[in-house]
Amino acid sequence: MAIKQYAVIGLGRFGTSIARRLHEAGQEVLGIDINEESVEDADRYVTHAVVADSTEEKALTSLGIRNFDCVIVAIGDDIQSSILTVMLLKNLGIRKIIAKAMSKRHGQVLDAIGVHWIIYPERDMGERVANQLLSPNMLNYIELSKKYNIEEIIVPSKMVGKNLRELDVRAKYNVSVIAVLRNDDIIVSPSPDELLQKEDILVTIGNRNDLARFSGL
Repeated sequence: MAIKQYAVIGLGRFGTSIARRLHEAGQEVLGIDINEESVEDADRYVTHAVVADSTEEKALTSLGIRNFDCVIVAIGDDIQSSILTVMLLKNLGIRKIIAKAMSKRHGQVLDAIGVHWIIYPERDMGERVANQLLSPNMLNYIELSKKYNIEEIIVPSKMVGKNLRELDVRAKYNVSVIAVLRNDDIIVSPSPDELLQKEDILVTIGNRNDLARFSGL
């Protein structure tokens, strides 16, 4: 994986969790917050952590923000600061901006400014919990659209010891198996003759309703 430079503005729980994961993956991460205590708490999870006011253009330019591949605006409850920060980043020519939205209206403003990816943490987490309650065998998912997902599903017990050809998952459930996760290995585009094992995880793609039916087997 190529090393990139990320800046995370706002070091609350959400921002720190993003910064921590990126740093654990070997990426260069700059953490920025106006609160000194937040910066001190996050310091061990990032490459560098600084106290700065992201609504001040001079503060951002002094940090060399233009050199970063991606900036994540994870400011908490201060919607005004979030919007002002994003506007400054756009004016400074940041290539990719991701921002946390506290409400639908906040998200609409961020979208109008030109944020590349808007995250709604509470809504997204609520949907994730609901989806996992409805599909208990689903471990993780990526929403491709309102209708289609990629999902990691624990292989149903009735399929263990059988191969993909005889199971004919696509014809019976309208779901495609695009990979199999087995221990620390990944089998991409598995052969129709691949025998499924007890602890396999199937990476599937399809309509959300079809996937829910399949994961409920």
